[in-house]
Amino acid sequence: MSTKRDYYEVLGVQKNATADEIKSQYRKLALKFHPDRNKSHDAAEHFKEVSEAYAVLSDTEKRKLYDSYGHSGVDGRYSTEDIFQGSKVNFEDIFGSGFESIFENLFGGGGRGFRFGGFDFGFGGERGADLVYDTEITLEDVLRGKQEEIDLPGEIECGDCKGTGATPGTSMRTCSVCNGYGQVRTSRSSGFSTFVTVQPCNTCKGHGKIIERPCSKCKGSGKQKGTRHFSFEIPSGIESGEYRIKGQGESKSSGISGDLIVRIQVKPHGKFKRDGADLFYDENISMIDATLGKKLVVPTLEGTEKIDVEAGSQPNTIIKLRGKGLPHQGSRSRGDQYVRLVVNIPKKIDKHQRKLLEELQDRLKEE
Repeated sequence: MSTKRDYYEVLGVQKNATADEIKSQYRKLALKFHPDRNKSHDAAEHFKEVSEAYAVLSDTEKRKLYDSYGHSGVDGRYSTEDIFQGSKVNFEDIFGSGFESIFENLFGGGGRGFRFGGFDFGFGGERGADLVYDTEITLEDVLRGKQEEIDLPGEIECGDCKGTGATPGTSMRTCSVCNGYGQVRTSRSSGFSTFVTVQPCNTCKGHGKIIERPCSKCKGSGKQKGTRHFSFEIPSGIESGEYRIKGQGESKSSGISGDLIVRIQVKPHGKFKRDGADLFYDENISMIDATLGKKLVVPTLEGTEKIDVEAGSQPNTIIKLRGKGLPHQGSRSRGDQYVRLVVNIPKKIDKHQRKLLEELQDRLKEE
């Protein structure tokens, strides 16, 4: 007899609750019992319990089985690994890209398996290596964003067998040991408890199918070495640094793909210096222009802009061009461009120029 609590009771919702109501209630409970926020000794167990309930009730097919047959209907068809892996998109919708780290910490993941409620689950495959891609972009790319097109080395579908692993014209048979599930369950009793271990089937290596005549080109793997084309968007406002794209690294047969790590370096610009979303530009002006004032045209990343240099402007005066900087990453707002006036003092002057300056100096003293 199952000792699990009713999933609707666990989440505190009615049986006719909508998907949005279930999602909202789970989010509240998950944040309440998350071990990083709740330090009570039973927080992790509560978190696992509400997460399992949500994994079932947020999936239309699993919820129908549960409503019809209770826990036995779900447990008889799905392993705990299937329940959580099949609902990954639902968890990512709530927790974002942190889904994997949250559940690896609680269920001992890392791509090899996890332990939950007295059950041991193997994921049947190793994780592929991460791939690293280096690229340089300009400030103009930071302003507008950029579509990057690259070719990645790795495994691709075998051209001969089209990924089946079997010799063309032949078929595969269902594994008689695991009946096509790719997993084998073993049970052992201890007192009043029954412990179930789910492991990849050794006969079919977790595939559920057995190839009678392996493809000669790929040796039955369905894969061959090659390159695959991949494109991704470098967003506007991005800073230099490392960025991770999940699942785009090395792939492994019956395993978990690694990640693509994109290392972005923003190249120095010939005119502008960057500080976050703000840009800085030095405009050289003469001593006369600083004294008398002048209208100037200065460059921006999008063209030019007119500015007014007021009469009597001092060296290092800053003029702000609002909204002419870079976008803030993930936002529609933009930084500003700051124009610094660099007043050029002549190093050499002739006698006539010196006489004029001395006369000006005498007049200024008289005033």
